[in-house]
Amino acid sequence: MAQIPTQQLEMVKNVRGIDQKEYYVPGHRTCAGCGPALCYKLVAKAAGADSIFLGPTGCMYVANCSYMCTPFAMPWTHCQITNGGAVASGIEAAYNVLIRKGKYKGKLPSIVVMAGDGGAIDIGLQAMSAMMYRGHDALFVMYDNESYANTGIQTSPMTPYGGKTTFTPPGKMVPEGKKLFPKDAPQLVIGGHPAVHYVATASVGYPVDLINKVRKGLNYQGPSFIHIHCPCPKGWLYDCKDTVKVAKQAVETGMWTNYEWERGEYTYQHIPKEYKPVKEYLKNQERFNHLNEEHIAKMQAFITAKVKAPGKPVEVPVLGPREQA
Repeated sequence: MAQIPTQQLEMVKNVRGIDQKEYYVPGHRTCAGCGPALCYKLVAKAAGADSIFLGPTGCMYVANCSYMCTPFAMPWTHCQITNGGAVASGIEAAYNVLIRKGKYKGKLPSIVVMAGDGGAIDIGLQAMSAMMYRGHDALFVMYDNESYANTGIQTSPMTPYGGKTTFTPPGKMVPEGKKLFPKDAPQLVIGGHPAVHYVATASVGYPVDLINKVRKGLNYQGPSFIHIHCPCPKGWLYDCKDTVKVAKQAVETGMWTNYEWERGEYTYQHIPKEYKPVKEYLKNQERFNHLNEEHIAKMQAFITAKVKAPGKPVEVPVLGPREQA
């Protein structure tokens, strides 16, 4: 079978090296300080003009696509929250056929799924996993604002322990709010998909790192997955001007780790010399303001165990909801 020509995107060294052209332009209705909007802006800059974006239903679909207008300066397709991976698979397969038959003369476009945590690792998990399993040449980006923000801030599998949402309100019977700890999305991909050779985590607080990881994922011929941390002022309840500050606090306290997994090897970025207490991150967000010292200690124990081997599976002090201590 003939080799399908693909793009090779260059890495950037610093902020000055980032493309000044915008592919995610004004005209959307996201909230002030929206982390996912900043994520979209940076991912679009990384992918460039010769790309196709897919947007499963979520806050970045509803806020971006009002009145038959969108802010995307590239081909963009809305798909269901359940099937982003499936639609991307079909687009990639169709281009492969057109290129092999000589009906399309260009290189394979960069195909990027931009799914929220629900559309990636919850409702959309089966389609994302199937895309990875079949080995389609596409990048699946999970922009993670740790809730179903589109429909009123409901809990998701990525909502942190203790997070207050409309489905996990703290009260007399459940004072901590959410009782469960979040999924480890990158490990689900790494552990279950032998066709995947590149998985990374990134944060909107570190744009150069984010852009280079997107480009590296797109340069791999095959499926890649990037999990991007995107603070949400509406759901996390902090001052909208502090989005980047909150993103960096997550890294400084161990609540988030930037790393790459490339053909079995881990490399880490922005690891602090000494982690700040988790309490420093929690106190700046009203979604955690109901937690008592016992709850905070439980969160700290979880994070302390994780940062000993960031990104890798480790035994953490977490009991299931029906287990007894």
